[in-house]
Amino acid sequence: MNPLRTLSLRWLNLGGFAICAALLGFAYYLQFHGGLDPCPLCIFQRIGVIVLGLVFVVAALHHPQQTGARIYAVVLAAAALAGAGVAARHVWLQHLPPDQVPACGPDLAYMLEILPIAQVIKRVFTGSGECANVVWSFLGLSMPSWVLIWFLALGTFGLLGNWIRRPR
Repeated sequence: MNPLRTLSLRWLNLGGFAICAALLGFAYYLQFHGGLDPCPLCIFQRIGVIVLGLVFVVAALHHPQQTGARIYAVVLAAAALAGAGVAARHVWLQHLPPDQVPACGPDLAYMLEILPIAQVIKRVFTGSGECANVVWSFLGLSMPSWVLIWFLALGTFGLLGNWIRRPR
């Protein structure tokens, strides 16, 4: 029997939210106690985790029937894919040869003060030298690599868990 079928939809979505909260908690722990300041792409990934977590918690509180659950499944998958896209871009920047890494630019707060939001987003996704630095790793993978894995896992978990029809 499929374990996702027997798990309550509400608990499944609360679990997804709890994982997102734990990921954010760990990121803030590393920032404030480990001294690892996030680069602009890291901040966008955090926003992606926040959005994904909010969709999970809304789905848990709403606790919809089949059609609603499938809508949440699609929204969760879309949010996870968007976050995975940002993380994949970050991983790509980290694997560029040193001579191809873009130059460091102004920080995100400064760009938000002086530039329109469309230009800020374009500059962030273009990347900068600070985004290419690997400042933390675990089991040989950088933080953006782990975030990419978590986005893909949570997106799959949210999609399948909310899409599969529950027994009455």
